[in-house]
Amino acid sequence: MDNMSLKEIQSKLLLWEAPENPLAPLIPEQREAVLDLESFILGVSSDTNEDIGATMSDLQKLTEQYNFVSNKTNALHTMSEQLLADQTKLSSIGDNIKQKLHYFTQVEHLSQRLNSPTMSVNSETFFTVLAKIDECLDYMRENSNYKESHTYLVKYRHLQNRAISLIRSYVTHVLNHATEQVLAPQEDPQDQETMDTAYAVYFGKFQAAAPKLKKVISEVEQRAEKNADYASLLADVQREYGVRRSRVAGGATRGAVAGAAARLRRDHCALVRTACSLLAHACRDECALYAHFFASTSPALEEYLQSLCNGLYETLRPHIIHINHLETLAELCVILRVEVIEEQVNNDPVTLNALGLSARALLQDAQERLVFRAHVHLRADVLLYRPAPGDLAYPQKLLMMEQIALSIQEQSLKRSDSRNSLASACSQEVAAIVAEAQRRPQPSPADLHGMWYPAVRRTLAALSRLYRCLEKKVFQGLAQEAISLCVQSVDSAAKQIITNTTNIDGELFQIKHLLILREQIAPFQVDFVIKETTLDFSNMKNAAFGLIQKPRQIFSLNSNNALLEFLLEGTPMVKEHLLDSRKEVDRQLKSSCEKFIRDATEILAGPMIAFVEKAQSFTPLEQVRSQPWANPEKLAIVVKEAQRRVKAHLAPLQRSMQLYLANKETEFILFRPIRNNVVGYFVQIEQLLRTAGYTYEDTLIVACPTPEQVSVFISSASLISHNEPVLPYGTKAKPSVIRKPSVTSVQEKNEPKTVEHSPEEV
Repeated sequence: MDNMSLKEIQSKLLLWEAPENPLAPLIPEQREAVLDLESFILGVSSDTNEDIGATMSDLQKLTEQYNFVSNKTNALHTMSEQLLADQTKLSSIGDNIKQKLHYFTQVEHLSQRLNSPTMSVNSETFFTVLAKIDECLDYMRENSNYKESHTYLVKYRHLQNRAISLIRSYVTHVLNHATEQVLAPQEDPQDQETMDTAYAVYFGKFQAAAPKLKKVISEVEQRAEKNADYASLLADVQREYGVRRSRVAGGATRGAVAGAAARLRRDHCALVRTACSLLAHACRDECALYAHFFASTSPALEEYLQSLCNGLYETLRPHIIHINHLETLAELCVILRVEVIEEQVNNDPVTLNALGLSARALLQDAQERLVFRAHVHLRADVLLYRPAPGDLAYPQKLLMMEQIALSIQEQSLKRSDSRNSLASACSQEVAAIVAEAQRRPQPSPADLHGMWYPAVRRTLAALSRLYRCLEKKVFQGLAQEAISLCVQSVDSAAKQIITNTTNIDGELFQIKHLLILREQIAPFQVDFVIKETTLDFSNMKNAAFGLIQKPRQIFSLNSNNALLEFLLEGTPMVKEHLLDSRKEVDRQLKSSCEKFIRDATEILAGPMIAFVEKAQSFTPLEQVRSQPWANPEKLAIVVKEAQRRVKAHLAPLQRSMQLYLANKETEFILFRPIRNNVVGYFVQIEQLLRTAGYTYEDTLIVACPTPEQVSVFISSASLISHNEPVLPYGTKAKPSVIRKPSVTSVQEKNEPKTVEHSPEEV
């Protein structure tokens, strides 16, 4: 494309002077000037061509010379750089060799420094030597492939052992010096030191020695984490420390505990508190002193502290295992478990761990002794308790306590009346408080703790003490036995009361105390269930009987060998039984209530019961009317006698229930089946009149009341409808007992009236 353009240019230039129509025609002068210029140019170019050639030749020579010099220079630079690189490499190799040889050449230098008589273990120079030895040892272990590395490793280990020996000697010397300073004053028998002075001696001397050893031991502790030799040294130092502290403070601590035991040998609780407090202070002081020497605890410290606390266990255990008093043992268990373990040991488990172990061991011994004495106490004072006459004086003692309570209430109301005259000067709030105090009901004699049967009171008192002291499983087993023995004791007492008074008193006595027992064991948050394992020998009996029946087959060689059958089938069986003391109380309570209901029904409707049972056993029923004992006149006597009994005995029965049970809801629950039974027997008499051949005239003669009439009659005969005091069932009248308290009218002024209803109305 460039050639085409040039041609076009040339063609266009020719057109400037074309013969025809030129584009840029030149005048003659211009043409001549151009020709002159052309000739001049041709002349000049011919002269300069010889100069340019010479110049180019010179330049070519210069270029060749320059390339030669440049090549030589570059070669020189390359050789210089190579020499410098070789020099650097050799220098690096030399330094590396020198650095490696350094670890081989330090043996003699370090040995001289360790053996120098002026070398002090407790100095920075010594610690620098230790660091250098450790560094060399590490290097030899890491480069075990070097020549003679094993030999130098042995040499450096020897130096390390030498350094460890120096440390051990130094620490032992300082500890021995501190020990001698503490033990020296004790050799003088006339030296009587105060507690402050004793503390300064037993702890101050060692504390003063701590700065001399702290830095050394710290260095050892840092290396013990990675080096077994230093770890062994640290353990030895800690053990030596513990041995010397045991010499210094061990005897003094044991002597202090023994002195407290001698001083407080009659007050076991104060002895345990004092001894445990003394050991707690000793453990804290020892741990604080130990922290001046070492950074962390150790088995040696635990062993030393445990040796101190073992003295506590050895001193107190003989006292505990000979205590017979149940309350003292229970209080000791509470002191050890709550005051020592929970409040002290658990709040500082690291420092007081040894005390906790000894306290737990003492607690276990105290609990075992407590369980043993509780078994003895329950059998001697509950199961085998021989009641005094006053313990079985029922209902007399209840009546007496009721009279005392009424007298106290009367005096209280009289005093409140005298205060009411000043009520106008008091504020309304104070008057309201006084009124509330007057309305507050007095405790019933049946609810007084002192009125409980001694066996019940002792059982519940023992359980309340044991509940805080024993483990749950141990308490459950002991509680089950205690309640079972208490139930037996109450049953025995009830039988004696029945012999002395009436069935009603004995049964109500038993119901009352079983209710107390069931109510008082409810707050214990445990299951009164234990598993009892027994052996059942019934299989052995049957197998032995079969062996006797087959005397000829005892040594038989066939499959009917009687001796073999006896061995296989006569194995006793293991059986497990679950004993639930709460259910036992409920069963005994149910049985007592059923007896009371049956006896009370017999008292109120005895003749009718006998007549109905006799009539129902007679067949056919239609011929009952013709029997002499069942004529209308005899039956009328039976009905009238039942009505008379209800009228005569219902109120005393209710009075007995009120006196023993002292709870209207319980009284109503227990009275309702009695009432239903009485009404039921009247209903059966009425049905018998309709089905046993009696006429309308016979019915009129018998005059058996309807169920509605019987309900009204029972309500009218009940205790709540009487205005006069009623004695309990089977009690003879005594003026001091049946007198009506004069406080009733006063009490009625201050208490809102309550409308009482009969059981039928309720």
